[in-house]
Amino acid sequence: MFIAVYEFEIKQGNETEFRKAWLEVTKVIYQKCGSFGSRLHTSDNPNIMVGYAQWPDRQQWEKDHDLTDALYLEARQRMKDCLVQLKIVYQLEVSDDYLQTSSAA
Repeated sequence: MFIAVYEFEIKQGNETEFRKAWLEVTKVIYQKCGSFGSRLHTSDNPNIMVGYAQWPDRQQWEKDHDLTDALYLEARQRMKDCLVQLKIVYQLEVSDDYLQTSSAA
């Protein structure tokens, strides 16, 4: 399994619009590109959000998915318009996994 970790620096006042656009983009990538989905996290800095995207493998993540859907392209542009910058912080291969979907208690 492959994980990509992104850092999004968002323009002041654009957090809500960014989150809406991010969700639309993420849904299309999940539905059409073979990802396992993503999570978006707030940080201590209100203008920095961190995204965690999970893929079956690096090859699927690197593949040119050539998405031409008009709604996807519009949402992607709205997302980009909200950003100061985007960084891919980490590209990770899962070595050990004990992440659960519910607590033991």
